[in-house]
Amino acid sequence: MRNKVALTLAGLALAGSVSVAQAQTAQEIVDKHCSACHQAGLGGAPKLDDKAAWAPRLEKGVDAMLATVKSGKGAMPPKGTCMSCSDDELRSAVELLTSGVR
Repeated sequence: MRNKVALTLAGLALAGSVSVAQAQTAQEIVDKHCSACHQAGLGGAPKLDDKAAWAPRLEKGVDAMLATVKSGKGAMPPKGTCMSCSDDELRSAVELLTSGVR
């Protein structure tokens, strides 16, 4: 019985030390996971201010761009390296990233 109590207490202590992932803002995601490549156009990434490069992507819509972000494309890894990002967080980041070229 003592072992069960000790294991239960140890489990509770461990559970209390596990942190829950906090939602990130679109700006935080763009700054951390998108800007480096999209500012410089690395690996064929459309530059942030290049309306011509973004036009065909914008024509397909946010849902299509989100699908591309989730699966990755070319040099861009899936989720643009933001593996902890939810679909909603990624969608917000895509909308922010493309807001300057709409």
